[in-house]
Amino acid sequence: MTARTLDPTPGCPKRMVFGPCGGVRSDGSCELDAALPCPWCGPDAAVRPWPTRPPTGPVPVRPPRVLTDLSVPPYDLAALRDILGLLVPVSDALLVGEHHHRPDFPPTMLAAEILAVGGSPWITLTCRDRNRVVLEQELAGLAALGVGGVLCVTGDGRGQDVRPEVTQVFDLDSTRLAHLAAAAGVPAAVAVAPAAPPADLRPAALAEKQRAGASMAVANHVGSPAALAAFLDAARDAGADLPVIAGVAVYTDERSAAVLAAFPGLALDTDAVAAVLAAPDPREAGIAAAVAEAEALLAVPGVVGVNLSGLASADGWRAGAEVKAEVAARIGNTPA
Repeated sequence: MTARTLDPTPGCPKRMVFGPCGGVRSDGSCELDAALPCPWCGPDAAVRPWPTRPPTGPVPVRPPRVLTDLSVPPYDLAALRDILGLLVPVSDALLVGEHHHRPDFPPTMLAAEILAVGGSPWITLTCRDRNRVVLEQELAGLAALGVGGVLCVTGDGRGQDVRPEVTQVFDLDSTRLAHLAAAAGVPAAVAVAPAAPPADLRPAALAEKQRAGASMAVANHVGSPAALAAFLDAARDAGADLPVIAGVAVYTDERSAAVLAAFPGLALDTDAVAAVLAAPDPREAGIAAAVAEAEALLAVPGVVGVNLSGLASADGWRAGAEVKAEVAARIGNTPA
């Protein structure tokens, strides 16, 4: 029995074999349907073990210390190049998202643009819009370009008001995609959401992703460094010892904080948010808060880098990039 022949988990609209995904709401319901409980939140739920090891094991990886989200307006090459000029000089790598509500240029094109200016791209691949064949094509192209790696995620479901005429594929899930990437020789990162239910299953789920071929994990935002440390302790007990990049929330105003807080499976330090929003200079306060969070997370055993994530500013794409560039630069000036 291999992962390819296993049936999807009953009750999962994303047709996942290996779960749960990160889109479980705080009450245990599915992000696609609030009336539908996540099948992994039931009393008898368990993480399905990975049935086979990848042919060559996880691909060796050089984890970035500062991995900065690349947030750009879609299909705007001039803006992309402008923002790359801000972020590449201060970031060890850039994380290219694949958003459910604003598609952009193809991953290989975005990767080529980053590489052309000396950056290291980490490309997010989701299973929402591509079947196995197209994901194999993307991996072959990214491997040929020599990207730093790919972040393998099942993918956020598309909202009912976002392109309702477009189908959602979910031919694979993040664990099987990580296996596919490892088999293609591309370093695979996987996402982990420590704050999302079912919290008791997520350490074991991360261990199975590593057994499938993941080389690195990118942790979603948590309420405190202590919460992440406790999760990683549990993950090590479950058999996961891969390097972890911790999520750092970057916000400087009410809107950029609210965008982060709205995501399922994500937790913010509410006291820190309140302090930033009440500060005389919220922009500087937000930058300082992100740097402080990064330094605290980098001190957690198992954490080797941070992911600067979020809209950062309500004042536009470039303003958000300027905020993240300043955070990255300040982190880069602190001792490793």
